[in-house]
Amino acid sequence: MTIDRRGLLLGTSAAGLTIALPYRGDARSLTYGEAGALPMPPVATTLPPPLPVVDPSRIGFDTGWLFHLGDLPFAPPKDHEQTYLRAKAGNAPGAAALAFDDSDWQAVALPHDWVSFQPFVETANISQGYRPRGIGWYRRTFRLDPADRGRYLELQLDAIATNATIWVNGSTVAHNWSGYNSVYIDITPFARFGDEPNVIAIRVDADAMEGWWYEGAGLYRHAWLARRAPVSIVTDGVHCDPRRGDSGWHVPVTVTARSIEATDMPVVAHARLLDPAGAMVAEVRSQPVTVPTLDSAELALDLAVASPRLWSVDQPTLYTVEVTLERDGAAVDSRRVAVGFRMLRFDADKGLFVNDVPVKLKGVCLHQDHAGVGVAVPDALLQWRLSRLKDMGCNAIRCSHNAPATALLDLADRMGFLVMDENRNFNPAPDYMTQLEWLVRRDRNHPSVILWSVFNEEPMQGTPSGVEMVRRMAAAVHRLDGSRPVTAAMNGSFFEPVNVSTVVEVMGFNYYQRDYDRFHALNPAKPTTSSEDTSAFMTRGAYATDKAARVVTSMDTEAAPWGATHRETWKQIAARPFVAGGFVWTGFDYHGEPTPYDWPTIASFFGILDLCGFPKTAYDIHRAHWIDDRAVVSIAPHWTWPGREGQLIALLVMSNAERIELRLNGKPVGEAAVDRIMGNSFNVPYAPGTIEAIAWRGGRIVARAAHATTGRPVALRLTPARRVMAGDGEDVQPFSVDAIDAAGRHVPTANLPVRFAIEGGTIIGLGNGDPNSHESEKGDARSLFNGLAQVIVRAGAGRGPLTLRVTAAGLKPAQIRVDLLAGPIRPQVPPRATETRIERWRVSPLLATRPDAALAPGAGDNNSWAWVRSGVATPAEPAAGWRVYRAKVTPLRSVMQSGGTIRFASITGRATAFVDGVSVGSKTDVAAGPLVARMPPGAGERTVTLIVEAAAGAPAGITGGVGVARS
Repeated sequence: MTIDRRGLLLGTSAAGLTIALPYRGDARSLTYGEAGALPMPPVATTLPPPLPVVDPSRIGFDTGWLFHLGDLPFAPPKDHEQTYLRAKAGNAPGAAALAFDDSDWQAVALPHDWVSFQPFVETANISQGYRPRGIGWYRRTFRLDPADRGRYLELQLDAIATNATIWVNGSTVAHNWSGYNSVYIDITPFARFGDEPNVIAIRVDADAMEGWWYEGAGLYRHAWLARRAPVSIVTDGVHCDPRRGDSGWHVPVTVTARSIEATDMPVVAHARLLDPAGAMVAEVRSQPVTVPTLDSAELALDLAVASPRLWSVDQPTLYTVEVTLERDGAAVDSRRVAVGFRMLRFDADKGLFVNDVPVKLKGVCLHQDHAGVGVAVPDALLQWRLSRLKDMGCNAIRCSHNAPATALLDLADRMGFLVMDENRNFNPAPDYMTQLEWLVRRDRNHPSVILWSVFNEEPMQGTPSGVEMVRRMAAAVHRLDGSRPVTAAMNGSFFEPVNVSTVVEVMGFNYYQRDYDRFHALNPAKPTTSSEDTSAFMTRGAYATDKAARVVTSMDTEAAPWGATHRETWKQIAARPFVAGGFVWTGFDYHGEPTPYDWPTIASFFGILDLCGFPKTAYDIHRAHWIDDRAVVSIAPHWTWPGREGQLIALLVMSNAERIELRLNGKPVGEAAVDRIMGNSFNVPYAPGTIEAIAWRGGRIVARAAHATTGRPVALRLTPARRVMAGDGEDVQPFSVDAIDAAGRHVPTANLPVRFAIEGGTIIGLGNGDPNSHESEKGDARSLFNGLAQVIVRAGAGRGPLTLRVTAAGLKPAQIRVDLLAGPIRPQVPPRATETRIERWRVSPLLATRPDAALAPGAGDNNSWAWVRSGVATPAEPAAGWRVYRAKVTPLRSVMQSGGTIRFASITGRATAFVDGVSVGSKTDVAAGPLVARMPPGAGERTVTLIVEAAAGAPAGITGGVGVARS
């Protein structure tokens, strides 16, 4: 670490960010929670490195979506013809139809969780956080370049909560029954090219629930469009997990290729191994393999490397496998996969070894949601959440109880976390086995993944049926990945004559710590871990339980009947080498499952950090338990207790040093040898001033923590996670807001409403960590809860400042500027406005003189004017003259109300356009070209007329598509 000229201590965080924080003396004594300091990590001064681009053939599909909350049932068919047509491809009715009017739907970008916008309702499901879920619809219109014709086209939806039906251009292309797996859809047969629009429609039924926690609703992860060569690598089609053999390390590479060509096609795979600096360390080509038409084939390679740098929790070194698929000597597709060289071994007596070094799992269970955004957590916010855990000393994550976002595993690889990757549905039936196999294929290259968990707390875990189910699921996992053990998170039945612990490689205990020793004695060859533990309760910033107010003390004295406090739980795990480690329930509070209270409580109390990622006392407890490379010390509670002068205040001091000294206003009031697990308790008569804990090791001070008595709040303060953001329209970060007194000190007891204003960005969510708050998590207003609130901001696109301002009645406002840095903007498939297509026209005979726009065929005349389709020019005209094109169109509702645009993609010849007889635009060039004209507002059916002037011997007419859309 260094000190810069601003008086900031500079260093690097676990997330790879440059950080800065006020320097107040010896760097070794620096700790969070100092007098007047906000209990948050230091502020980063650089951007986090971007997540890797694994598949260059795909681009983003997150923007341009339209959303409708509520179902839009299909009207019953009126007659036989409608019934007949609905049974045919491309003829979906209602909101799934190509021509459906979605012009008044809400524009949204992904990730999108519509439940996060909903109010709290007492009659809604308690486990889902008392928020209505319901049914929603999404639509997306886009264009495909004619150059894409013949390519393999795939729509990728990273997750949809929960049950979904998906249509492409009026044809049903997929049904999905889980809210956690990705959906990959070959849309090649349904695609339209050039001026013809493509329409994706998705009906999402979120009333279908898979979990007993907040699951959100909608397209809450990313979407992508892959455009690949006719012979290409399938999605998740590269398996390249390194192995250590008798003669050194190697990376077996399996590449799965697919072909949509009309004939069988030979291809070759080329693989290179790149070190962390990008230098090539190994290279190999496969033998040619023929891929059958409309089928797939595998190509096998092996990369040998003598002595790679190893991946570990402390040194998460990543290499890259670069795979290229070649056809006729030319590259047609490629993938880049991050890999780590590391050895895993679960020992029945000594726990987990990584690279032959013992590693205790210091883990947490995580649900997906965050304050303000629900389960639609942007990648940058996910990175911030993981950095909070890493700075606490956490080294392991259990994905509870479902497949995580891909970004979580990418970040875990980079930041050095060990991951228990968990399956959602305990069922070996085909639909559910497909979900499990997808999970393994997607995640098996990640060095962070060390365990596959096939279930969580299943009632059938002690039955023959349960055993048979696990056997089949474990076999499916091992067929796809033979390098990691399978576990199951059991909450009982460990000692039944038939139970699933006999058919998994690692036994997972959910609680039941009193059974650790007995199980180990009866099963001495079976490795074990705590897969879930603790379930202690805390309300952040509260230090006395008040059941009437639904508040739980943060002094680590209360836990669920099945669990134990943070300190008691870790004491049991730390004392047993044969227990590989533990996963605290939970790392963060989460919406839903409001244990131990119900309405009006709407969130959990289990988290080490609250819904916003603000730390509770448990955070400091685990810092003392889990951090070994630096000294830490903390004090709970704060030291602002007006009216309690002279009364004893119970203090908990946590440290990993040797001795601690407690001082009040500079005078010693206590001293003790450090109890690293249970902490040190003191009772000190309250007197305003400063309470300070000093940690000693080897006769010298190694850390300090202090709380000062604060006055009333007089001003607000804003603290960003980073001083810079990417000006890419996607980067997100949380800002903390707190109140300070006249001396600039954080006031931990402030509970007051605040309001935000922003320029250069958008507020996407609000929170304060209060599990009883019913304030909206959207908008611009929130209240401080026990001193803190959070606003989550998305940056605008382009270089410039982002300015955030916060105000409160009677307090000095705060304003902060964050620089938006110019950089690459992730490519997105351009959205296309919803439009009403005009496909069929009546066209007059060739006229020698320019006609009036009112000219039309007579009533019942079906012969003198021809019928033509847009995009088809008349043959070469025998003489110069004019033709009149007429069509009827009912515009979108928004166009009726506010007007819109008529877009002729191509007209050959000079032309003038009319709407209801009024001229709205003209084209003066003879050559083929577009014409864009104004559609005036107006209700009902409209008449569009085009008068085209033709030259003798030349074609003329409407040579491209025609659409009417919003301006």
